[in-house]
Amino acid sequence: MGILWSIIIGILAGAIAGWIMKGSGFGIIINLIIGLVGSVLGGWIYTLFGLSTTSILGSLLMSVVGAIALLWIVSFFKK
Repeated sequence: MGILWSIIIGILAGAIAGWIMKGSGFGIIINLIIGLVGSVLGGWIYTLFGLSTTSILGSLLMSVVGAIALLWIVSFFKK
């Protein structure tokens, strides 16, 4: 069940990050994929700062931060 929650949270994070970064979104499908990858990036960023999450809401926030960071990085490569 843990991997299912991770996928759902990653997809939600991609949707929220795409909504927050309107000008640099790539469309719903790509934003959702970026949300999944961004959740991993968010976990890495949180680990760098010594933070951890214990709830679903905390995991969602961590994933949104990672997805926004990834969308910001990927936007440099967008034409």
